Amino acid sequence: MKTIYSRPKALLDVPNAFCPGCNHSTIMRLIAEVLEETGLSQKAIAAVGIGCGGMLGYFLDCDTVNALHGRAPAVATGIKRVRPDNLVFAYQGDGDLASIGMAETIHAANRGEKITIVFVNNVIFGMTGGQMAPTTLIGQNTTTTPDGRNAELHGYPIRVCELINQLDAPAYIARFAVNTPSNIIKAKAGLKKAFEIQMAGKGYSFVEILSACPTGWGLMPLGSLTAVGEKMMKYFSLGVLRSPEEGK
Repeated sequence: MKTIYSRPKALLDVPNAFCPGCNHSTIMRLIAEVLEETGLSQKAIAAVGIGCGGMLGYFLDCDTVNALHGRAPAVATGIKRVRPDNLVFAYQGDGDLASIGMAETIHAANRGEKITIVFVNNVIFGMTGGQMAPTTLIGQNTTTTPDGRNAELHGYPIRVCELINQLDAPAYIARFAVNTPSNIIKAKAGLKKAFEIQMAGKGYSFVEILSACPTGWGLMPLGSLTAVGEKMMKYFSLGVLRSPEEGK
């Protein structure tokens, strides 16, 4: 019988440690598929942030460095500067990247560091109990906004792709989602594009992926995927904001 779908070798054969319906597992599989298809698995080095995404090193067959909270872009910058021939990427959640790590995020992008940032946005602090994050939607209930996020009190959700797109240096900026099969295919293509841009020496690449957090949102897995499409994507529009072929 012909095998048409199997575990990529770059994805280690270990039990899944994520909550049921969590999209981190989907995104990590996509990264594993891209690493295997491009032959970059043994040249890849990941700098991972604090949070659920920090478990990436348990699942991918590549070198991994755990960074302090929010500092993954700085760690990735150091690695890439001393190992310019390696594929170096940071893997961060919205709390890690857009809260404590916003300074590192902006300045690495502004310098045009030849690294790739994989930004998993589930609009909540997932691992620490479901608190409001910088990306939490207006009206969204969290443990620290039980009556919903209020713009007057808490500010508005930060659109990180659009923020980075104001800078001159980045080469590739794009936002995807993994809530449907078609969106998963597009997300994989975007990750592959970002890695190829880095390895071609074209500069900094930033890939945001909208992700579900059923546990933090208090939803069943299927309901959380629906929420990504009906709520998140209305505020965080999908698409490529910048590419080397198109310019700023």
